[in-house]
Amino acid sequence: MRPSVVAMLFAIMGAEPALAQGRPASSAVDLARAAERLQPGEWVWAPEIAPAGPILIYVNLSDQRATVYRNGVRIGVSTISSGRAGHETPTGVFTILQKDARHHSTKYNNAPMFYMERLTWDGVALHAGGLPGFPESHGCVHLPLQFARLLYGATDFSVTVVIAGDAARHVGAVPAGVLAPFATDGRPAQALAADAPWRWAPELATEGPTTVILSKADQTAVVLRNGVEIGRSAIALDDHDGEVHVLTLSAGPNGEKWLYAGLPGREGEAGSELSAAMLGRLRAPRAFYTQLRSRLRPGDTVVVTPAPIGEGSVGASLTVMDAIDEPSETP
Repeated sequence: MRPSVVAMLFAIMGAEPALAQGRPASSAVDLARAAERLQPGEWVWAPEIAPAGPILIYVNLSDQRATVYRNGVRIGVSTISSGRAGHETPTGVFTILQKDARHHSTKYNNAPMFYMERLTWDGVALHAGGLPGFPESHGCVHLPLQFARLLYGATDFSVTVVIAGDAARHVGAVPAGVLAPFATDGRPAQALAADAPWRWAPELATEGPTTVILSKADQTAVVLRNGVEIGRSAIALDDHDGEVHVLTLSAGPNGEKWLYAGLPGREGEAGSELSAAMLGRLRAPRAFYTQLRSRLRPGDTVVVTPAPIGEGSVGASLTVMDAIDEPSETP
């Protein structure tokens, strides 16, 4: 017999520390202070800091934190528990594929997974779960129950989720790697031919959020829509700071603009606008840029990374898309 909803709620709540609660915050300063003091199971949520605009979720495996940005400004931070050894949570750039507020697992003894937001069809998701203070899941990202509920209510299928870091190394800094060169059928993505500096195939995915990954190591841009590669181009990016940057396209009364998300270690960038000078450092074939720019919409994301994405590249890599097509099971 399937356990009752109340029983499943108690199962989740019982798996969390007694201190599992939200901390108060009414401003960006309050949120920053509260975020620094979070203990396992704790979270802070202050959506009034940025009441409107596109949402981005950034999961840092290194410090076991999830940060929620709206219009590039932090509105929430939570402790998490990611995949344990042998079941590591993959790093990469994902979109929310499915939502189920009362999801339960048919693979793990009917385990409750409330407020599940699926990232890959082979079983990686954000959902409420145990928070012992260290990685212990089967690959999912566990969140406090109440935080998972609030996040579930704030997101839709256009939200981008970036997962970075290394759960085996508990440090605040995010390693350079965010990407691995896989296509949606699991085969390595094909590098550009010497006589073809760019390709564009929007018919491969006609709907969904767009993410652009700019690799400083490879001087290559990869364009994903709904997790499917629809474009790739050689670029020239004059930027050697060795950091990961994430920007979200926002629409306002004065038009569209790119806003930085204040990633861990770069909180000062939060909500700041990409300058014309920085934009001028990126050079790409005009035809490719024209095609790309005409399809970008508010809420779309750009990830700038020092990590390579080309086949045969040297250095840490990052998963750019889900390598499994068919729905499976959430851990």
